Amino acid sequence: MSQVIPTTGKTYAFRLVPHQDVKKSIIEFARQNKIKAGCIVSSAGSLEQMNLRYANQEHGTMAKGHFEIVSLTGTFSDSSSHLHISVSDNTGRTIGGHLLDDNLIYTTLEIVVMELLEVEFQREKDSTYGYSELVVRPRTKN
Repeated sequence: MSQVIPTTGKTYAFRLVPHQDVKKSIIEFARQNKIKAGCIVSSAGSLEQMNLRYANQEHGTMAKGHFEIVSLTGTFSDSSSHLHISVSDNTGRTIGGHLLDDNLIYTTLEIVVMELLEVEFQREKDSTYGYSELVVRPRTKN
C-alpha cells in the first residue's frame, strides 16, 4: 500500500445535459475549479451513446441506444482520470468498463463529486505492468 494521507473534502453537485460527454465534462469541471484530487460520490442518469474499454482490452467498444447509468466511480484531477461506469440496456442487461471519451448524455446525469483538499493525484508509470497508476501526494500550495 502506498502512503496514506488523511484529507478533508469539498462537495459539489451539478447536472450534465443531453449530448454532453461524461468524461470530458468531469475533466473540464476539474480544470475550471482547479481540482487536483477528486472522486465521484454519486451519480444517476442515462446515455444515448456508450464507449467503454473492457478489462484487459486494448480498444473501446461503442454502442448507440438508450442506457441507464447504474454506477459511475473513480478518481480524477484537472489533468487525468480513472473512471469506471456500468450501464444497463432496455432489458436490464448490465455491462461496465473503463469510461472513455464519447459517452454522451441522453436525458441527464446528476452527479456529486468531492474535491480532496490536502492531496493531489498524479499518474506515474508503474513497472509492474507498465500502466500509469495513481500516486497520492500532499497537495502543494498554488
